[in-house]
Amino acid sequence: MKNARFALAVAALAFAGAASAQPAVVEAVQYPAWLERGGNAVPLSPGLRLQPQDKLRTGANARVQLQLAEGSAVKLGENAQFVIERAEDRGIFKATLSVLAGAFRFTTSALGKRGNRDVSIKVKNATAGIRGTDLWGKATDDRDIVCLLEGKITVGSEGHPTVTLDQPLDFYQKPRDGNPAVAKVDPKQVEIWAKETEISSEGAAARAGGKWRMVAAVKTKRDEARALSRALRGAGYPAEVIAKDKFFIVQVPGFTGEAEARVAMAAVRDITGVALPTVHEGPL
Repeated sequence: MKNARFALAVAALAFAGAASAQPAVVEAVQYPAWLERGGNAVPLSPGLRLQPQDKLRTGANARVQLQLAEGSAVKLGENAQFVIERAEDRGIFKATLSVLAGAFRFTTSALGKRGNRDVSIKVKNATAGIRGTDLWGKATDDRDIVCLLEGKITVGSEGHPTVTLDQPLDFYQKPRDGNPAVAKVDPKQVEIWAKETEISSEGAAARAGGKWRMVAAVKTKRDEARALSRALRGAGYPAEVIAKDKFFIVQVPGFTGEAEARVAMAAVRDITGVALPTVHEGPL
């Protein structure tokens, strides 16, 4: 019952008006992905408004795209863990974002380049101070990476001096048990890195206003439909149950296209209760 109340509260946030206390909104999700808040976890879905202390997790081949309150974009790659540690807007948007695992990209919008923000990003043991820029980074088991793509950043880690990166393709690397170093990365490597955080038609991607839906099963019993919905949600897909005549349709809506919906269909086939899944365009 507690989880049900939490899920309803999170869903209501998707339609709430923007507020300065809400640091970011979810623009796109390539499932599976989850939001953890107050000790509970629900599947992440486009349109959700995030709060300080929210934690996001992504699964295999997953991606998430967020828009910060001041207009900048944050993109997360697969198997990522991301926390909004602090966020406030009192004329200047101030935030501390933490990447515990996986790849990310931070891109400043035209609005953000006006200098009305103060954002720092922790990449496990390295911290980058953002000043109107575009950067990519990743926290892995053996090292932390921060790569400057445009602009200027300061990067440091505990016990080591802070350095300034102001040349495109400079990157800071901190081995887990070693000393940090700054080097230049090959543009071809950056292209490979960038793909790790981009939404793809090869994934189960959804956006607010997406017109395609994946029907996991049609049940004759409400309890069976609810059980399947819970299983799908636990797997990172924001399923819903729609009552129609004498049937109960279990579906995941909002996919950006048929290809994306079919990827989701293939991904959930082995979940108990899924039967003859199909994809459809438009509302039920």
